[in-house]
Amino acid sequence: MDKKPSKKEEHEELKDSLQRLQADFENYKKWVQTKKTDDYTQGKLDLIRSLLPLLDQMELALQNKDKDNFVKGVEMIFSEFHSALQKEGLQSIDCVGKKVDPFLHEVLLREKTGGEEDIILQELQKGYVVGETVIRHSKVKVSSK
Repeated sequence: MDKKPSKKEEHEELKDSLQRLQADFENYKKWVQTKKTDDYTQGKLDLIRSLLPLLDQMELALQNKDKDNFVKGVEMIFSEFHSALQKEGLQSIDCVGKKVDPFLHEVLLREKTGGEEDIILQELQKGYVVGETVIRHSKVKVSSK
């Protein structure tokens, strides 16, 4: 015959089960935190590795005393830097001639014109997005009536 466990035995069994579950959950939380830290560190390392060639090119450009070659070197550095950021998903916000979007643009100046209001006349500082996230708003001058 099967003996039915007493209330005390049942209570102890449930208590043990709950303690194991709590320990598993604590271990899981620690694992998630460690994984998060490792992923962040790996992301930083990947970014630094992608920027090292630019650092090398800057050093070479600074060693060059010929003005024309220096300018060409800086242009090459800019191009490579821009490409590296684009590979990571960076895109500039296109804005001149468009209507102001407060989610993308920050209005710094207004200029009276005879045309439509809140049209971007000049980009004062480029804005950038990665995917749907605005990294920096475009700083712009807009038309006003």
